[in-house]
Amino acid sequence: MEKLIDGVLIKEIKTNSDDRGYFREIIRNSDEIFEEGFGQCSHSVVFQGITKAWHLHKYQYQWTYVASGTLKVVLYDTRSESPTYNLKNELLVGGTYKPIVYLIPPGVAHGYRCLSGPAHVFYLTSGEYDLSDEIRIPYNDLSINFDWSRDIEIK
Repeated sequence: MEKLIDGVLIKEIKTNSDDRGYFREIIRNSDEIFEEGFGQCSHSVVFQGITKAWHLHKYQYQWTYVASGTLKVVLYDTRSESPTYNLKNELLVGGTYKPIVYLIPPGVAHGYRCLSGPAHVFYLTSGEYDLSDEIRIPYNDLSINFDWSRDIEIK
């Protein structure tokens, strides 16, 4: 992967499997990505072909885990003072990809397209939902310049 946006963290998750299924420990209170506190846990179901983009938070940190389905996730650094200002990161998450949980810091716009679904997406946030903390940007914003209709090969 290219250089990560400043403040974005990715934690690979170990899968413990046997003939009964598998177990994954997603996040611990002692994890580095949990330092900003806990506000709430949310679960979203997203249907195949749906794009949800863009939004960002002024203050809130968000940790995300895809439990099933596959997402094309795109992160975009809107913070003019950041060393990675205007940088984009693209992640393929869920499905048969290596299981991860990823941290999105304040000021990083994020969106995703469900490539196979339905996808079950879990969010842990550093604060409780607050509409005044959220900034929405149209999915086709020219300053971000990302084509969500681009064909993506699923592994």
